[in-house]
Amino acid sequence: MFTATLLTNPETPVLDRVTVESLRNAWGGGDARWLDPGIAAEFPLEAVPETLWSAWQDLQGLRVDLVVQPTAGRKKRLLIADMDSTMIQQECIDELADEAGVGAYVAEITARAMNGELDFEAALRERVGLLKGLPEEVIARVLRDRITLMPGGPVLLATMRAAGAHTALVSGGFTAFTGAIAAKLGFHENRANVLLAEDGALTGQVAEPILGKEAKLQALEDITARLGLSPQDALAVGDGANDLPMLLRAGTGVALHAKPRVQAECDVRVNHGDLTALLYLQGISREDFAA
Repeated sequence: MFTATLLTNPETPVLDRVTVESLRNAWGGGDARWLDPGIAAEFPLEAVPETLWSAWQDLQGLRVDLVVQPTAGRKKRLLIADMDSTMIQQECIDELADEAGVGAYVAEITARAMNGELDFEAALRERVGLLKGLPEEVIARVLRDRITLMPGGPVLLATMRAAGAHTALVSGGFTAFTGAIAAKLGFHENRANVLLAEDGALTGQVAEPILGKEAKLQALEDITARLGLSPQDALAVGDGANDLPMLLRAGTGVALHAKPRVQAECDVRVNHGDLTALLYLQGISREDFAA
């Protein structure tokens, strides 16, 4: 059995009954269940429809996301998440670079690296090199003044933790940021790169080895093994090319507002919903969200 889930941005609840019932009838699905009126609904299917991607494309024009996945095992016991542009709305290195006066140049490199056009590790070294001499105290200011949480994140963490899931923040960014964000959102653990500093200023270097795409995959495998779980028990979310191995290995890998290269390789794509989409995809209704 499979489940089709339709969802949209909770800030603009445009999902209507006609849209849901039309698709359900076209695919011969079972009774629709509303997880949140105007925002998310689901219905069962016997098989994956041949017209899945054409329907997906049509619904994108209505600002509605569509996911079809196996029904069994969709409630996950591990959440493993990217940070930049996933759990937060910014790229931390771009914000630091802006403070250093090289924001536009670094942002362009970041965008290309996240779309898989550049080697992640080489691109990170180049960008960090441009931060040499930046006062270490700038990090706290950037966290306070520039970094905002992605909508739905606190509810996602609270709900999954209330259900007994383990949560891990795994970033190609920096521990100076993941530590603060993990504590704020309630992640059980976090992993990231270490920005090196001397005498109160950044050295322009990052500790080796760099945590890149293979390290994110390794984190998934290490954490599941430690917890006695399988990667199939994991819900992974990210937006960049360095997230792809992790997303493709997890039981459910969600490309969230992701770069084109990432969307092209992932079957679960959320372009309109916020992080609460990850709860709806597990069949959790709004009334069962944790406060």
